[in-house]
Order: sequence, then structure tokens, then C-alpha cells
Amino acid sequence: MADDTPLDLFRRALTGTARAIAREPEVEVAWSADAPAASGKNFRVPLPGRTLPAAQAQEARGFADSFALRLRHHNDALHSKHAPAEPLARACYDAVEQVRYEALGANDFSGMRTNLDAAAELRAAGDPIARATEASDVPLQTALALLLRERLTGTPVPQRARAGVELVREFIESRTGSDFDDLAGSLADQRAFQSLTLDMLRHLDLTRNDDAPDATDDDPDADDEGAEDDAGDDEGDQDESERQSGEMAGELSDGDSEGDAETEPAADEDMAEGTGEDEGEEGMMPVRPNRPWTDLPEDFDYRAFTTRFDEVVEADELCDEEELTRLRAYLDSQLQGLQGVVTRLANRLQRRLMAQQNRAWDFDQEEGLLDAARLARVVISPGHSLSYKIERDQEFKDTVVTLLIDNSGSMRGRPISIAAISADILARTLERCGVKTEILGFTTRAWKGGQSREAWLADGKPPHPGRLNDLRHIVYKQADEPWRRARRNLGLMMREGLLKENIDGEALLWAHERLLARAEDRRILMVISDGAPVDDSTLSVNNAGYLEQHLRKVIGWIEQKSPVQLAAIGIGHDVTRYYKRSVTIMDVEQLGGTIIEQLAGLFEVEGQ
Repeated sequence: MADDTPLDLFRRALTGTARAIAREPEVEVAWSADAPAASGKNFRVPLPGRTLPAAQAQEARGFADSFALRLRHHNDALHSKHAPAEPLARACYDAVEQVRYEALGANDFSGMRTNLDAAAELRAAGDPIARATEASDVPLQTALALLLRERLTGTPVPQRARAGVELVREFIESRTGSDFDDLAGSLADQRAFQSLTLDMLRHLDLTRNDDAPDATDDDPDADDEGAEDDAGDDEGDQDESERQSGEMAGELSDGDSEGDAETEPAADEDMAEGTGEDEGEEGMMPVRPNRPWTDLPEDFDYRAFTTRFDEVVEADELCDEEELTRLRAYLDSQLQGLQGVVTRLANRLQRRLMAQQNRAWDFDQEEGLLDAARLARVVISPGHSLSYKIERDQEFKDTVVTLLIDNSGSMRGRPISIAAISADILARTLERCGVKTEILGFTTRAWKGGQSREAWLADGKPPHPGRLNDLRHIVYKQADEPWRRARRNLGLMMREGLLKENIDGEALLWAHERLLARAEDRRILMVISDGAPVDDSTLSVNNAGYLEQHLRKVIGWIEQKSPVQLAAIGIGHDVTRYYKRSVTIMDVEQLGGTIIEQLAGLFEVEGQ
């Protein structure tokens, strides 16, 4: 087309190539300013500059090629069926499978190899392995995948990750022995490759799962059985795996630094999802009246080493007035191009909510307003008495909505802008509908532990201390506060240095407790987040799934027992593995319909 830009032409070429590689005519490729991702046949790849710089174009091709190879060579049902339950083992299992299907393309096509190398360099630059200075800092799944990639394709480890890989190369190679060579001979057979992968994970002491897939079973229908199995739900196995992961970490750390023998590496939860995307600052790891039942269940098995350094703070206390005004102006500039979206969202949501407050009439009353519609029958038959009607209001429960926003470092950039815009739009719209709205944020006061960690060190580093960072819970807007008075506070989310680490479970309990103290009949808690809880200092001295297990238990407890209605919106990352009622959006353009449907669904509960 004559009006097509170079970017349009490039995207069309990418789409055609991806369809050919995947052998799937319905593949669609779109640009993303955030983490590249694939959902079914829809690929979102990094947006290159307008002039299509060669390096950026190659990165986009690399991610498109990777997603297409997955679609062609990867069977999700088979992969899930034999996945290990242990979190760290599952992360390695997923990462190794990605190496397999990418190697199939890289070994057959030199151009695809170059593209995949560019994508690998970009992933490595944003991965914690690029900042690792000790073996305990290295995400094992990343190092294992890069070493296997080196063996299967002959491609050297990306420059950014090379130092980190060398810290653990000897450990991995001493445990895996001939496993890499065995895997190289089974690239085209996913079932056999999985069996060998599970053997390798056992050699690394990451799993003791004996249910390896039978490599001789060629029944393709068997792949679909158990496809919905949740490999991570067996908590007994998970506890065992976490103990094993800790032992392995101790071996990695031995001799690296004096006094660190008992420190275990943090299993980065976003990496467990296979994203490997981290755009944050140094140290951040990316890819939560009468009420006796509110006493926390004993099986939460979660504690904080100390809470005396935690804080709940008003947004305007963290920033002076002048800077807050400047930050709000910056947020407004982000909103300028979205005025159409904002207006449509406000009107649609307002119509959905106000429709539940429509007035109704009781007819054929003895007194009230004269019913003009029935006057004709009186004229025709004067024996009929006049008919009256009485206006009555439909019951619409008094409602309060809390927006709990993840203020972690992995939200930096576009995700936190989307979250702030979401909060701004919702607060304005709900206020028009007579629904009170509270806006809260959660992060930590420091990277890698603050005064809590110092207190733990001073106390002789007792084992299993629990949460080991100082919480910072931020109140951007009180429920009873008008939006116009609090609007400036939302700009704080744009402040450099505010976003650190995230401990979702305790934040969820905090927001939930505030809601329980409200007098409204209907209470709704909506979480806006981009993934799993991560805190280096806590995960380094507890088991790898410590924060995630707590978050899952808190969510389950609220969903099953609390009068508070809970929902979540994931920004760029899937949160459906945590919340029953949740959706994921990739860009602010999807915000309108997503929030409308989520909120409307919560308001239109059965019997209301």
C-alpha cells in the first residue's frame, strides 16, 4: 500500500516469515514496547526504531523466529504432563525446552541462527545473570540453558552473560556429565528430550521425580491426557524440592565469600516463568466490624524477622510539592494521547454501573403519581378508577473499590505508566458513579534488604528468618478523599528510585484489612501487578518459593472465606496462575474493555 511506513512493511514481512516457519497461516505479529510475548498465534515482538536500525530489526526477527519455532516444534500438553513440581526444576525444564526448539531452527538455517543470537543477547542483557558477581547470584535456569545452547548449536554464551555463566560452569558440567551430549541426539523428539532433561535435573539434585516420559511411547493421543495437570500444586513435593535447591545453592556458594556458606540463591520467580526480562535498576529481579475468622490460619507458615522498620506512608510525604507537581504533569502528558480511550471508558463504565441504579415503578397504586399511560381506559370506560404509580429505587449496595498497585522495579517504564493511568481513569469514573475508591501501592524501602537485614546480621544470622526487607506501603488516595484532591499523588509512581522489590502477600493482607474496616456493603479489591513476588534478601535465606507460597495462600484464603471480592489485572505477565478472577493486558489500548468487564462482573454478582 502507498501509505505503508517502513515499519508496516517490515511487520508484514515478519508475519509472513513467521507463518512459513510455524506452518500456521493465522499467525499475527504485532509490536510491543514491553517484554516480547506470544499468546497462541499472536506474537508481540520488540518495536524497532522508525529507521529500522539493523541490530533492532534483527532482535525483532529473533523473537518472531523463536515464537514460530515453538508453535511448530513444541507440544504444550506433552510439556505440561511431565513437568516437575519443584519450582526451580520447572524453571530449568522450561528453559531447556526453549533451547531445544530454537536449536532446531538455528542448526538448519544460518539466517535464523543470527536472529536467535540477537534475541538471546537482548534477553541476557535484562537478566539478573548479567549483574551476577557471585555464584549464588546466578539464576541456575539461565546458566543451564545458555550452556546447553552452546553445546547444541555451537553458539558462544552471550557477552553480557559470560561472566555469570563462568561462575557456575564447573558446577553444572561436573553434575551433568554426558547429559548435554545425550540431549543433542534427541532434538527432534520432544518426548525423548524431556526424559533426558528430567534425568539431568535429577543429576543436578533439583528433582526426584521418577515419572519420566516413556521415550518409546509413540501414541500422539496420549499427549493430550493430563494436559491440564498443575505441576506446581503438590506442596509436599515442592517443600522437598526447595530443601534440595537450598542444598545445591550451598554447594554453589562454598568458597565464594567468607561467611556466606549458609546463604542460598534466590530463585527468581519471573525467570521461573521463562521471561528473563528485567529492565530495572541494579539489584532488581523480574519476567500481592465482627470478623473472628480474620485471624490468619496457622498453615500460612510465614513470618517477618522484624516489622519495626516497615512503614505505611502517604504519597505526598515521599516527595516535595514541586516535584510531585512535575511528576503529575509528566503523567498527564502520557494521558494526552489517550483522551479518547479515557472518555469511552468513563462513559461505558458509568453506563454499566448506573444501569444497576435505574429507577423502577410500582403500578396500579391507590395513590401516588397519576399513570398517564392508563388514562385511555378511563376515557373508554368511565367506570374504571384512576390509576397511580409510585417510583422506587432499585437496591444498589453501597460500594468501595481498592486498587492495589504493584510498585516493584520490574514495573518501571511502560507498565507503571499503564498502572497509574488505570488508577486515574478508574478513580474519576467510579467517583461519578457514587462508588468510593482507594488507591494503594506496595514496594520495599531498599534493594536486597534494608534495616531488617542489618538487624538479622547483627543478631548472628539465625536460620530461616522469614521476610527480610522493610515494607513500604503507600496510600495514594483515601477512599473518602475526592479524586481532585489526590490526583497529584498518582504522579509519584513516575518517580525514579521509588520502585524496588515486591512482597505481594503482605500487601494483599494490608489492603484487605483496610477494606474490612470500611462500612460499605460491597467491598472490591483489584490488584494491578506484573508477576510474582520477588525480594532478594528474603529469598536468599529462605526456600525459593517462600514468598510465592504465601501469596497463593493469602489469595486462596481471601477468595474462599472473605466478604471482599478479589480480582487482578496482569500487565505484560499472566497472573491467572494466582488469581481465579484475572486478566492480562499488554498495552493501555486494552485497558478500557478489560477494566469494564472486570469491574462490571464484580458488581453484577448473583443476587445483587
